[in-house]
Amino acid sequence: MKVWLVGAYGIVSTTAMVGARAIERGIAPKIGLVSELPHFEGIEKYAPFSFEFGGHEIRLLSNAYEAAKEHWELNRHFDREILEAVKSDLEGIVARKGTALNCGSGIKELGDIKTLEGEGLSLAEMVSRIEEDIKSFADDETVVINVASTEPLPNYSEEYHGSLEGFERMIDEDRKEYASASMLYAYAALKLGLPYANFTPSPGSAIPALKELAEKKGVPHAGNDGKTGETLVKTTLAPMFAYRNMEVVGWMSYNILGDYDGKVLSARDNKESKVLSKDKVLEKMLGYSPYSITEIQYFPSLVDNKTAFDFVHFKGFLGKLMKFYFIWDAIDAIVAAPLILDIARFLLFAKKKGVKGVVKEMAFFFKSPMDTNVINTHEQFVVLKEWYSNLK
Repeated sequence: MKVWLVGAYGIVSTTAMVGARAIERGIAPKIGLVSELPHFEGIEKYAPFSFEFGGHEIRLLSNAYEAAKEHWELNRHFDREILEAVKSDLEGIVARKGTALNCGSGIKELGDIKTLEGEGLSLAEMVSRIEEDIKSFADDETVVINVASTEPLPNYSEEYHGSLEGFERMIDEDRKEYASASMLYAYAALKLGLPYANFTPSPGSAIPALKELAEKKGVPHAGNDGKTGETLVKTTLAPMFAYRNMEVVGWMSYNILGDYDGKVLSARDNKESKVLSKDKVLEKMLGYSPYSITEIQYFPSLVDNKTAFDFVHFKGFLGKLMKFYFIWDAIDAIVAAPLILDIARFLLFAKKKGVKGVVKEMAFFFKSPMDTNVINTHEQFVVLKEWYSNLK
């Protein structure tokens, strides 16, 4: 199968590429891949573990190997022998130049960025370029996944985002202030009939106009914001308090991270989307809103080693206040990259089974899943298993 990655030279994308090639070559295990669990036996028939990668990227690098090596030099996040073993594969993956339209100050601060927007193209011209790039790569077994950096909250307009007619009129009228890169990539993918997933908190295909397009084209899509670290623990742990009828009075989450993701999120406009995505889960799971603090801070020396400190104040029998603490400390790309491969496989499976529109049963993979209030990790996994079992 083929995977088109928006943000192809990022650490998550390149780690997914390295992992896929290493597994295919028999030099790495399939640890971390949900789709390889016994519950999903038979997925190979619909989505073989054989990947070809392409994508868009705003940073100027020569190929995926150079990008992967740059990330490896900073993080040492897997054995160098694995990277060198797949060097020739990654050198053949050359991303197309992408757009950072309305990307926020965080992405602009990365520097060395030349975008389609900067070339003075209209929205219609941008969409045309994106479509042509994807069409030159895609076939009937292609999935598009947005793994780019987090965008600011969109300038939402019911007129332009509320319907497909309005969205396409926005493009025709060149109303750039209402568009964002993630929307344009999602629009192009769905218009081409390709399954799409949004691994970021950015709007992507979540706006009504693009949900309408997916239904019209009969295409499955899923998102938003990959659930890989502190929120994964939170949505697994918080149900415990609910099951035991204990009241969560307050929950503090303090996240520190480096690398490009951290630098982008150090900008206030980019950070706001991520904080909202992480912060909404407690109310949905508990049915009430405890006092909540969610902080994300840039800590350069950590690079891709994301660390979260969580403090939970909860009330038990006889009204006694008690405390729970945990620390999450993990290499973000290592926990996120296998999910890229999983999501691609499940979306291709969905397409082959005639599923269209939002695949809410894939909520297990996302912090802010579309069209469902099932946030509890345990319940999400049961839903995913039953959905697969009923369709296969």
